[in-house]
Amino acid sequence: MNKKTICDIDVAGRRVLVRVDFNVPLDKETMRILDDTRIRAALPTISYLREQNAKIVLVSHLGRPDGKVVESARLAPVAARLAELLGVPVPCATDVVGASANAVVAALQPGDVAMLENVRFEPGEELNDPALAKQLAAFADVFVNDAFGTAHRPHASTAGIAASLPAVAGLLMEKEIDYLGRIVSNPQPPVAAIIGGAKISSKIAVLQHLLSKVSVLLIGGGMASTFLKARGIGVGSSLIEADQVATAQKVITDAGRAGVKLGLPIDVVVADRFAADAATRTIDIHNVPEGWMILDIGPKTVADYESRLRGVKTVVWNGPLGVAEWPPFAHGSHAVARFLAKLDATVVIGGGETVAMVTELGLASEYAHVSTGGGASLEFLEGKELPGVAALLDR
Repeated sequence: MNKKTICDIDVAGRRVLVRVDFNVPLDKETMRILDDTRIRAALPTISYLREQNAKIVLVSHLGRPDGKVVESARLAPVAARLAELLGVPVPCATDVVGASANAVVAALQPGDVAMLENVRFEPGEELNDPALAKQLAAFADVFVNDAFGTAHRPHASTAGIAASLPAVAGLLMEKEIDYLGRIVSNPQPPVAAIIGGAKISSKIAVLQHLLSKVSVLLIGGGMASTFLKARGIGVGSSLIEADQVATAQKVITDAGRAGVKLGLPIDVVVADRFAADAATRTIDIHNVPEGWMILDIGPKTVADYESRLRGVKTVVWNGPLGVAEWPPFAHGSHAVARFLAKLDATVVIGGGETVAMVTELGLASEYAHVSTGGGASLEFLEGKELPGVAALLDR
């Protein structure tokens, strides 16, 4: 990575503002954190800064409060969980740049950690308001961006603040850029990509960009139905993007010209309605009944995909291969996840739903890297420059 990190600068005794991504799922009734993966992912950076006796001010967003104070989106539960993980108090301000924030920051001693309130309570955050960026910068001597999941957003706390402070990457940001950068620029061949999820329209740029880099491209999820439609295969009442059928056909054609082995489902799990308790069948792809919809890949497809993956040395997977949040339609995704956990290859997992699934399966530690960035990882794989990364100091 050609960007400076916290290891390249002196932070001893200095005030360091760290943009983290603590946008974690909460139980709306109890405000209990349902998955603390993103909090844990930031611990190496926070712990390093504490060891260097920095005064650490954390800033994050939570949910989409749209520039207004929303009680259910306050960060106090997140600060409490971080305090448990660190074993030290983590006071949380009740505002972003007001009196409470000023008091919390002023009280910091070397090695202390504090958190500002949800930065998206401020209307200037998503507008990248220079005034808000300067107010945030006033809390610190150095800015550290460790929030890869928001690096594709040109917001005040991700990009704007770098105009006022020396800006470097945290350890998580460095890891994300290193692993995803290898996929984009220098992967160990042969390379395979597994792309799932509901829509081609949200992943088309990634598909087109990866065609020049991969030997194997496997398609699953709802988007597979559009590809099957492009091949003239009936998909019953499955969700398809009618305006993307021609796009899917172009990807199929381009893959053939590039010598990429394109994998599409050969058998599927279909349901009579879109529901977790729907009636199901596992059938050949050419036999999808009218009125039924494809909600998962079948066992023959799993076996086919596994055979295509044997021997590859780099794999990137973004998007589940079925409606994985419902157990009857999670078998395909789970089988491939378990296979990849044992594969002798560098496996990089991205996309919120895919990451949540492998975490729930207890497999996250089995892969080379599990990305915390959803949209950010997609845009990075498209070859786009991310504003939150571009704003960091070059080495």
